[in-house]
Amino acid sequence: MSAVLDPHGHDSHAHGHDHHDDHHAPTGWRRWVFATNHKDIGTLYLLFAFTMLMIGGVLALCIRAELFQPGLQFFNPELFNQFTTMHGLIMVFGAIMPAFVGFANWMIPLQIGASDMAFARMNNFSFWLMIPAAIMLVASFFMPGGAPAAGWTLYAPLTLQMGPSMDAGIFAMHILGASSIMGSINIIVTILNMRAPGMTLMKMPMFAWTWLITAYLLIAVMPVLAGAITMTLTDRHFGTSFFSPAGGGDPVMYQHIFWFFGHPEVYIMILPAFGIVSQIVPTFARKRLFGYASMVYATASIAILSFIVWAHHMFATGMPVTGQLFFMYATMLIAVPTGVKIFNWLATMWRGSMTFETPMLWAVGFIFVFTMGGFTGLILAMAPIDIQVQDTYYVVAHFHYVLVAGSLYALYAGVYYWGPKWAGVMISETRGKIHFWGSLITFNITFFPMHFLGLAGMPRRYADYPMQFADFNAIASVGAFGFGLMQVYFFFAVAVPLMRGKGEKAPQKPWEAAEGLEWEVPSPAPFHTFENPPKLDRTATKIVG
Repeated sequence: MSAVLDPHGHDSHAHGHDHHDDHHAPTGWRRWVFATNHKDIGTLYLLFAFTMLMIGGVLALCIRAELFQPGLQFFNPELFNQFTTMHGLIMVFGAIMPAFVGFANWMIPLQIGASDMAFARMNNFSFWLMIPAAIMLVASFFMPGGAPAAGWTLYAPLTLQMGPSMDAGIFAMHILGASSIMGSINIIVTILNMRAPGMTLMKMPMFAWTWLITAYLLIAVMPVLAGAITMTLTDRHFGTSFFSPAGGGDPVMYQHIFWFFGHPEVYIMILPAFGIVSQIVPTFARKRLFGYASMVYATASIAILSFIVWAHHMFATGMPVTGQLFFMYATMLIAVPTGVKIFNWLATMWRGSMTFETPMLWAVGFIFVFTMGGFTGLILAMAPIDIQVQDTYYVVAHFHYVLVAGSLYALYAGVYYWGPKWAGVMISETRGKIHFWGSLITFNITFFPMHFLGLAGMPRRYADYPMQFADFNAIASVGAFGFGLMQVYFFFAVAVPLMRGKGEKAPQKPWEAAEGLEWEVPSPAPFHTFENPPKLDRTATKIVG
């Protein structure tokens, strides 16, 4: 094998001592407040996302505690709807999206041989914008009338009737959107302009590809959301009637504008997950990724098609049959490139020399449960069925299978896979497997019964229900508390030891078959990497001396 050089041209094996001293890393609070290093900002994003995951999780457990049995137990219906609304907003905009941006910050410069992100100070600004936005979102519970209770989709006319917290929510969404757009510009410029010489686009790791496409999606759709919520704001305070029927407006127009953002947003939250899984499966199958080019084209196809399927969320709004047919067929069509990806992962594993370390368990768990979520999505794509189960727990089950078992599982897979590179210590396999199996089992206990509740007609966002829904709700609530406990276990048993650097020292390449430039730098990754562009071998996965 070719000699492996660290980015400064020294033999990487001479890096036994603390790299942070070598590279003049700032220390103390200034290191984090004024951070411009992509690794520090990536760490900040991941810590922020996990904090918001815990806050959103507490709200979810409040919802499940109320639904444990019929009758009003703990919360009145108004507060219950505040919980459902804020749970959705916090999880989508505060947990899943920032976590993927954290991964992008940490891994993309390492994967493409760049010294840092293109705009380091803008990177810092895009992170720190999220803090006031998050505080404003959470603080809305303490405003007159309580938090927004219009559902995470913020549908009019409910949003026009909410108290002052709605304005705080709109402002917070604007700030989060600005942060996303800045982060996306940074990612696009970094990937297009700062790749190491010899790394063509079609030699990039899949994670970099999925984020490049995701960043374009974000830039395209975040302004659409900004427009919709600004129109809501002017309806509330400036006498316009975009969505108010009393003044000649149309609440259904809000749904069209929102879902034109909302459907690409679903893919913004799943495409980077596809990228993470596409890195992990070849490593533990000990084979190259099957059909790399087709994976790239499938990712691009999903992104493009995501713009023409928005109204499948709106079959029950009185859409003409022609419109229903178009959106039904378009939605079925988007299943094709998604199916291509699943086929490619299975083909990569086929006859591979497979082992099931924790990252691979999460990746295989992702493929299995995400596919189930995909099938229920296909069922919801059929307009006649969708009209029956619209706004029932069937829809709740479907999107949690895609977003919890999709996005969140892939994020955990990425933490277990790249964690040793970040912190320089191996993560305990036993603890990782307890976290995986505990999460997989309790997740299915929570959300699988919701399919039956939805098919039986239980509407979502209701604080009470008749007796016939009691058993499945009780099972789901028990599962939800188990799932929540597993994430607390992850924090104390996995994340804290990782952050403190406790554990067996990680070698430079902890997974023997891993390929990519991130495995060519020491563990933990030095504060500065690739200050001089690395010289790559023919495959653009190794550095040659």
